[in-house]
Amino acid sequence: MQIAIDGPAGSGKSTIAKLVATKLGFIYCDTGAMYRTATVMAQRLGLDYGDEPAIMAALKDLTITFKPAPTGQLVFMNGEDVTLAIREPETTNNVSQVSALPAVRTEMVARQRAIAAESDIVMDGRDIGTTVLPNAEVKIFLVASVAKRAERRYKENVAKGIDTPLATLEQEIKARDEKDSTRAVSPLREAADAHHIDASEMTIDEEVDAILKLVMENRSAARK
Repeated sequence: MQIAIDGPAGSGKSTIAKLVATKLGFIYCDTGAMYRTATVMAQRLGLDYGDEPAIMAALKDLTITFKPAPTGQLVFMNGEDVTLAIREPETTNNVSQVSALPAVRTEMVARQRAIAAESDIVMDGRDIGTTVLPNAEVKIFLVASVAKRAERRYKENVAKGIDTPLATLEQEIKARDEKDSTRAVSPLREAADAHHIDASEMTIDEEVDAILKLVMENRSAARK
């Protein structure tokens, strides 16, 4: 079974997707972390974030792996733990440029589909329901107000020791929304058959329960 959760930056997709996957015993794939890892790679190599040929050449030797941990999922780049590095402001503010490169998206989509083909999965991102897993049984488009998203990101950053003012985060999220929704390849948009969930006033438990209810309804319909 495939569950696709899409939405704008800071909408809580990763947090909710992880919890849903845990509840169902599914594999979780954080596609955003994959693009962030590619961005960290470009940064470490001193590559221009828009230099598609150079980034693609480097991607050939890049391995991205995920490992569970008591504190959450860890992300590794060629064996190096980059879980915190991919959340640094430098990465956050430039990942949209890297993820907009057509060849990079083609490569990552292929990797994501390969992961999804192996088992039941919950995958979150911005184009999962429209591009990566267009036949997913359950599609969610998760949104929240800019203020709410900035507040969530601020708390996450504080917990990780990243000090970015709340007002700055709001501006960064607005800019990220603009970049993601207007890029030429696989822009952020809601799939026609997605369930729209506005989580601005919902608790995490309420969001998870709403998605699990949709999964159960899908399973019941499939048995009939």
